[in-house]
Amino acid sequence: MILSPGAVGYAGWRAIYSGATPRLDPACHPAIAESAAAVARIVANGAPVYGINTGFGKLASVRIHAEDLATLQRNIVLSHAAGVGDPMPVPVARLMMALKLASLAQGASGVRPETIALLEALLAKGLTPLVPAQGSVGASGDLAPLAHMAATMIGVGEMIVDGAVVPADRGLEHAGLIPLSLGPKEGLALLNGTQFSTAYALAALFEAERLYRSALVTGIVATEAAKGSDAPFDPRIHALRRHRGQIDTADALRRLMEGSAIRASHRIDDARVQDPYCLRCQPQVMGAVLDLLRQAAATLVTEANGVSDNPLIFAGVDGASDEALSGGNFHAEPVAFAADMIALALCEIGSLAERRIAMLVDPALSGLPAFLTPKPGLNSGFMIPQVTAAALVSENKQRAYLASVDSIPTSANQEDHVSMAAHGARRLMPMVANVDAILGIELLAAAQGCDFHAPFTSSAPVEAIRAALRRRVPTLIDDRHMAPDMAAATDLVATGALVTLAGVLPGLD
Repeated sequence: MILSPGAVGYAGWRAIYSGATPRLDPACHPAIAESAAAVARIVANGAPVYGINTGFGKLASVRIHAEDLATLQRNIVLSHAAGVGDPMPVPVARLMMALKLASLAQGASGVRPETIALLEALLAKGLTPLVPAQGSVGASGDLAPLAHMAATMIGVGEMIVDGAVVPADRGLEHAGLIPLSLGPKEGLALLNGTQFSTAYALAALFEAERLYRSALVTGIVATEAAKGSDAPFDPRIHALRRHRGQIDTADALRRLMEGSAIRASHRIDDARVQDPYCLRCQPQVMGAVLDLLRQAAATLVTEANGVSDNPLIFAGVDGASDEALSGGNFHAEPVAFAADMIALALCEIGSLAERRIAMLVDPALSGLPAFLTPKPGLNSGFMIPQVTAAALVSENKQRAYLASVDSIPTSANQEDHVSMAAHGARRLMPMVANVDAILGIELLAAAQGCDFHAPFTSSAPVEAIRAALRRRVPTLIDDRHMAPDMAAATDLVATGALVTLAGVLPGLD
C-alpha cells in the first residue's frame, strides 16, 4: 500500500497491522532531501544545536566536536538500547516501523533519504527488529524500544527473519542491505517519538473494535437464550438520548434479532415486564464503549500522522535561516489517555458479557436449567466456565488502572513528568486476550441456552453463528472436558469469524 505521510487513515494503519507492506509516496522525497540538507547547513554553521552537535537530555550543554558527530549518533543508539522483557509481536513491531517511517518522511527530522530508504527496505523484505517491550516511560519518546529498532539498522542487535531470530548484521547481509553509518541527528531522530506506544495502542484498538462487534453478537445470542425482549432496542428510545454510539448499537442489535422465532414465541404470554440490565442496557453500555473507541481512534490516527521527533528541523526558505526547534512533541500524553480509554472499553465489554453468563446459569433469572445442563446435580454444566469468566473480568479491572495518572522522573529530573503511555498501551493486549475468552464462554453458554428452546430458532445470523459453533462443539448433555470447548469458541471470537457471520456492524471508520 502507498503510505502518504501525514494523511494515512484508520483503515490504512489497520491494513499494515494486518500484514500490508507500506511503500512511501514518492511525493515526500523532496521534503526529506531538503530537511537533510538543512541539517548539513546547520552543522557547517558550527553553532551549538541540541541533538546535532551537543549531548542529550541532561547533557545538552556538552558541545561535541565535528569529528565526533557520527560517534555521537551511534553512541546514543547503543546506550539507549536498554530494553528488557519479551519481544514485541511482529505485527506490532512492523506497525511501529511504519509509524516511524511516516514521521521521518514528513521532512521535519533532518534524516537523509538513504536512512529512510533502509527503514522502508526492512519492511519490504520482512526484516523485523527484535525489540524488548519494556523500558519506555512514554516521554522523550519511546527511547529504549526505538533504540533497539535503530540498532538493527546499524547492524547491531537481533532481528526476526522468516520467524527465526538472527543477528542484525547477518539479516541485513542476507537481504542485500548495508548497515547505516548514522549522520548528524539521525540517531536521535530514530529514537525520539511515540511510535512504540502508538503502535501498541493502535493494535489494541483494532482488536477492541473486533471485540465490540463480537460482543454484540454474543449478547444477542444470550438475549435469545434468556428469551429477552427486543423492545429496549427500539430506535425511538435511543433517538431521545442522542448518543451516536448508542443509536448505532441499538440498530445493530435490533437487526441481529430480526425474524427470530424464539422472540416471537414469547411475545404474547411472557409475564416479565423488564429484562435485567445486562440484556436491557446493552445499547447504553456498548454504545458508550463505541463512542469511547471512536474517540480513541481519532486521537491515535492524529498521533500516527504527526511528527513527534525533537528537535524539529525547519529548512530556511526565501533566504530565511534553517532552524532546529526544541519542543516536547515526544511526550505521549495523548496516547496515554487513548490507551486508558481503550482499557476502560475492554473492561466494560467483558464485564457486561460476564453478567449475561451469570444470568444464564442462574435458573431464577434465566428460566433455564441450572448451570445450563439437562441433569443438574449429577452434572455441573457451565458452573466453572462462569467462574473463569468472572476471574478474567476481575483481572482486567486490575489491569485497567489509569496509566496516565502515573509519572516518575527520569534523566536526573530533566524529564520530570512522563506519560507512561508505553505501559498503558502495552497492557492492553493481555486484556484483549481475556475478553476473547470471556466472549468465547458467553457464546458457548448462550448457544446452549438456545438449544433448550428447540424447535424454535433465532434470526438468520444467529443461526449461522450457532451452526458454526456446533460444527466444532456439540451441545453439552453430560459433563465433559470443558477446556477444548472453550478454546474452540474463543477461536471463533479471536479470528473475527463471529463478526463475519453477523454481517455489517458498527465500527470505527
